[in-house]
Amino acid sequence: MKLKLKTKNTQITDALNDYVYKRLGKLEKYFTEEMTGTITLIVEQHSLHKVEATIPIGSYILRAEAQSDDMYASIDAVEEKLERQIRKYKTRINRKSKETGVSAPVISEEAPDTLQENGEITRTKHFAVKPMSEEEAIMQMELLSHDFFVFQNGASNEINVVYKRKDGNYGIIIPELS
Repeated sequence: MKLKLKTKNTQITDALNDYVYKRLGKLEKYFTEEMTGTITLIVEQHSLHKVEATIPIGSYILRAEAQSDDMYASIDAVEEKLERQIRKYKTRINRKSKETGVSAPVISEEAPDTLQENGEITRTKHFAVKPMSEEEAIMQMELLSHDFFVFQNGASNEINVVYKRKDGNYGIIIPELS
């Protein structure tokens, strides 16, 4: 596996570089082709160490992030999250790439499959989407104590999703048809 290492507010030592390749190199056994991932190591205020990993697999993207007081612990957590994602979704990704005929790098069938797929749809919910502003959607989301809220943007008449970010701010998702 090829890794592109990036840093923010820190320098990569040889020991840290070796550790990243050692831990995330373990994921190589899951892929049938050579993969390239981007790993970003960030040191934020008050010695908070954050690691973000992104690995594109054809039309899918594996992404994980973790933060702790120790950079090595953050790297371990990201590797574990990525491995869980791969194990959970390997069957779906392989099946989808075969159905579409796209020759995307797929996950090896020999990869261990210890996690059960428990991502079944167990409930369907219908609700009326009312036109409202982004501010009204945020207020409604907060009133419901949800992490996200689907609404019809009154200005554009498009369906949008507003969500609460980990940093306490809000984000908005505006879908585009491709």
